[in-house]
Amino acid sequence: MPLLAVGISHHTAPLDIRECLAIGEADRESRLRELRDQAGVAEAVIVSTCNRTEIYAAVDDGAEQAPAKWLAALGGQPTDAPFIYSHTGDDAVRHLFRVASGLDSMVLGEPQILGQLKQAWQASIDAGAAGRYTDRLFQNAFSVGKNVRTHTGIGEHPVSVAYIATVLARQIFGALDRKTVMMVGAGEMIELCGRHFREHGLGQLLIANRSRERAERVGAAFGAEAMTLEDLPGRLHEADIIICSTAATTPVIDTGLVRSALKKRRRDPVFIIDLGVPRDVAPGAGALDDVYLYTIDDLRQVADESQDRRQQAAEEAGELVEAAVREFRRWLNGNRAAAGLRRLRQNADLDGARLAERAIHQVQAGGDAAEAIRQLSHTLTRRILHGPSTRLRQAAEEGEDDILRAADWLFGADQPASDTDPEDGER
Repeated sequence: MPLLAVGISHHTAPLDIRECLAIGEADRESRLRELRDQAGVAEAVIVSTCNRTEIYAAVDDGAEQAPAKWLAALGGQPTDAPFIYSHTGDDAVRHLFRVASGLDSMVLGEPQILGQLKQAWQASIDAGAAGRYTDRLFQNAFSVGKNVRTHTGIGEHPVSVAYIATVLARQIFGALDRKTVMMVGAGEMIELCGRHFREHGLGQLLIANRSRERAERVGAAFGAEAMTLEDLPGRLHEADIIICSTAATTPVIDTGLVRSALKKRRRDPVFIIDLGVPRDVAPGAGALDDVYLYTIDDLRQVADESQDRRQQAAEEAGELVEAAVREFRRWLNGNRAAAGLRRLRQNADLDGARLAERAIHQVQAGGDAAEAIRQLSHTLTRRILHGPSTRLRQAAEEGEDDILRAADWLFGADQPASDTDPEDGER
């Protein structure tokens, strides 16, 4: 059963394309069920973050294109869109392991992705879309991610989105001790940013969310004043720095709202980081004077400046990933071999039981016991060898050298033949 990794990421697609293919948490279960309903898709996990939307699937032979077609149709994109990548086999396993290790992230080594993968895996289990292969794949990915962070320096001197936000804010404002930060949303990224900014001694922290209760709960972790999205028109002007990361499908801050806030600020600059995919801030707001608007893609340049320090750690992490890929391949091969051996044993046991019953009846009817045993042995040998013999002859006729070499190794062609070779199968 082929394993696939299909999707888009910040490496292959710009923000506007990623917006089209983003799958919100509220829609993930229904999307998983849709995907599982595609012909040939046996198992699936959907990962959707601000930087990627990916499908990890186990499919039947011949159904390798099904996940990519479904994903393209979801975003109204052509099936052969160049920004949609597809990996199979070891390449699919390697891709997930690199994602889990932070090697494929915009910010090398960022730790949040591992938690996002765990959420995606759990959602797939809850929707009944995960199975034996994807479950083992993701369990191994979690282990690889933890191993990389434990045994390499990739997690040292973390360069997170929160860190980048403070770097840019300092470039614009200098000292931040008298500045006010407003965070819109109440997810993990907002909490990380809130904690990070609090550590840098800000004057005030505000948090706005659709649910005031959730804003209060998240904001309590870093001492932020909570409010709802309905409060934004009357409070947005207080913020020097605005960080947005919500699950909204349309902007929660439009250009008019920003323009009104600027008037109240008397043209005092405002710095906005929009981490939402789809975007939380209307793109037109970035064209206003005194507004510094950065999207998730704009953070790439700042992140790239910090990559060199982690490159050596990334090389070490890559070696750990390759070792894990080889180990997973051994599990897959062993699982496949076990299935074949199980079928072989089941067929042999069934034939053996039937022939033994026939021999018993012959002896009970007065037949010669020795002859009954010889006939049982002869017939059982022919039946066991019939299938492999037929396929080997077919491989020889079709010039399948790989199969013939495997047969030589499997059946010990380099070993001397016994005195009495069994016949090669039933005619």
